[in-house]
Amino acid sequence: MQDRIYRPGRTRWRRFAAMMVPATAAVGAILFGMQNGAIASDITVSGQTFKIAAERLEGDGFKQYGGKVREKGGTVHPIALAEIESAELYKLCQSVRAKGIPVVLTIHAGEGKEPARAKDLFIAMDSLEGNATFTNIKIGRDASELNATAEAGSFGQNADRVTIRDLQQVSRYTTASTFTLVGLRLKVNIGADAKECF
Repeated sequence: MQDRIYRPGRTRWRRFAAMMVPATAAVGAILFGMQNGAIASDITVSGQTFKIAAERLEGDGFKQYGGKVREKGGTVHPIALAEIESAELYKLCQSVRAKGIPVVLTIHAGEGKEPARAKDLFIAMDSLEGNATFTNIKIGRDASELNATAEAGSFGQNADRVTIRDLQQVSRYTTASTFTLVGLRLKVNIGADAKECF
């Protein structure tokens, strides 16, 4: 039987490099600038999810509605879309696990007094968990009134402000006009014990 024990010196670097791209994009290092009104279905996603966690997110100008993203091969994923005009993220963690090899890329920021900050934050997500407080929330709006490119008649909601504590989010795509990562720490974690943000 062929030996399947993982050896650090035998890392499949093509797979690792492919994993690095969505992870780095996730933290904003090579995020595309995005004007209000563009939605995730305008781009092709990798098909790989990544995780975002934060002790607390404080955001102004919150909108949420449904949508979809498409992989290059044609696979479509229904997702929840969220827009936040300005956000502060305390103790931010983002991670992505490589496919087929025990490698996890993690990025941490905003762990001191200064949070990570994002402008025109746009998130396409599979799931979101946490404890949320909304200010002046309006639930059940027509999504096309929140974003002109959203499907008319579909469900939407918005709020002047949102606070989410103990945030845990699984995302497929994230972009922002600016993303300031205070105290950025990037680490490649190798081995069976390599852990994601959650």
